[in-house]
Amino acid sequence: MRKNLGVKTYLYPQPTLVIATYNEDGTTNAMVAAWGSVSDTNQVAIYVAKSHKTMPNILARKAFTVSMATAEHIKAIDFLGIVSGNKDADKFAKSGLTSVKSGSVDAPLIAELPLALECKFVSYDDESELLLGEIVNVTADESVLDENGNLTVEKLAPVCYDPAGHGYYVMERRVGNAFSDGKELKK
Repeated sequence: MRKNLGVKTYLYPQPTLVIATYNEDGTTNAMVAAWGSVSDTNQVAIYVAKSHKTMPNILARKAFTVSMATAEHIKAIDFLGIVSGNKDADKFAKSGLTSVKSGSVDAPLIAELPLALECKFVSYDDESELLLGEIVNVTADESVLDENGNLTVEKLAPVCYDPAGHGYYVMERRVGNAFSDGKELKK
């Protein structure tokens, strides 16, 4: 028997995304977002409240990076999600994470997070608070690549957010083969 749970944001997995920008003074700012995904072959869509320090930063520089959270740095990432850059200008420094300048956009990369999308600002809708960014490059630390230079989910082990239990979970176990396993049912 099924039970009605009402209107909830229970769509899995919800990636734990870390959006990094530069503040007006050139220091790094970062926030955590769970409501984001790809929206085209070269575009990301993320819901970001205009009240976040991140939005004026993106609008000023027309750039941002998006990194996948990792379990190794989950305390620092959670800190970035619960502390406002509007109230604590040093929140990124306090997280213990470090940043380096992106080679493709006017935004920082978070050195400790092994995968990042470097994005140019496309649009922001004030009403829905939907941010669109064009992916101009993806950088990955060699530690998350296979011997052929391809990204592996098992090595990346991205963290997903559970909105029902307010937990973070690591995604790293393969359970099937896309565009292949279902072929057996075509017979």
